[in-house]
Amino acid sequence: MNFKHLYYFWVTARAGGIMRAGEQLHTTPQTLSGQIKLLEDWLGRKLFRKNGRQLELTEHGRLALGYADQIFSLGQELETALRQSRGAQKRLDFRVGVTDSVSKSLAYRLLEPALSMDQPVKLIASEGSFDDLLAALALHRLDLVIADEPMPRRVSVKAFSHALGRSAMSFFCAPGLKSRVKGPFPGCLDGLPMLVPGASSAVRRQLEGWFARHQLAPVVVGELDDAALMKAFGREGQGVFMAPTVLEEETCTQFDVSVIGRTDELVEEFYAVSVERRISHPCVLAITDAARGQLFSV
Repeated sequence: MNFKHLYYFWVTARAGGIMRAGEQLHTTPQTLSGQIKLLEDWLGRKLFRKNGRQLELTEHGRLALGYADQIFSLGQELETALRQSRGAQKRLDFRVGVTDSVSKSLAYRLLEPALSMDQPVKLIASEGSFDDLLAALALHRLDLVIADEPMPRRVSVKAFSHALGRSAMSFFCAPGLKSRVKGPFPGCLDGLPMLVPGASSAVRRQLEGWFARHQLAPVVVGELDDAALMKAFGREGQGVFMAPTVLEEETCTQFDVSVIGRTDELVEEFYAVSVERRISHPCVLAITDAARGQLFSV
């Protein structure tokens, strides 16, 4: 493969068009189009298609762009590593995936110890579904996945779940909704609008059983995979929502909400999933030690 052709394709895809890419590369649109055409001919696939006056990526183009991102990112890392002065301490890249359902505040508190080590660390974090992040872990594109459930048995990935801790759950509401909260908890939830985690969340499955045991029928107004989005809706008074009790004070302050009840019958667990059975990565060690010793008790 001619990597110059791939580079021209990559810049064009990222720039959003031939004209803008040509300006960045200081070359003519005709030259740029010709180089991309050579790459398409070599691959035997069309990478762009016209949509009116715009260019858009084909399905094969999106696939190629993902690989090109990794190739040229690694090239930049190589250049940085080789240009470091001999006496400088090497910065450790730490690639982490956080599942959608994990609170971003909790994710920060879990990951922060890795940034406080003596060795300089560059944190490269991404968010996604558990399955997608496990696939990236299997391909060694991630060092660690933070999740609210252990790795499912149905997934054929050689990885190991390390328990970080667990937290009871608290229920919150905005001031505008507080006047509708009548009676003691948890009975006060009956008939109230409620925002619940998406069906893929581990705590959602517990929640449905908990509602049934307590004969509660809140009005579910939203199912949200993203914990931050659920809190944003909750802050605006759209419904009661849950968050780990360990984040209770922080949630009240950040979102201007109050606690209407808490229960240890609902428990959210957190795991560090890595390809190591015995943890040796210094960042993962720092995270697990801090979580078990300070943030949670397991």
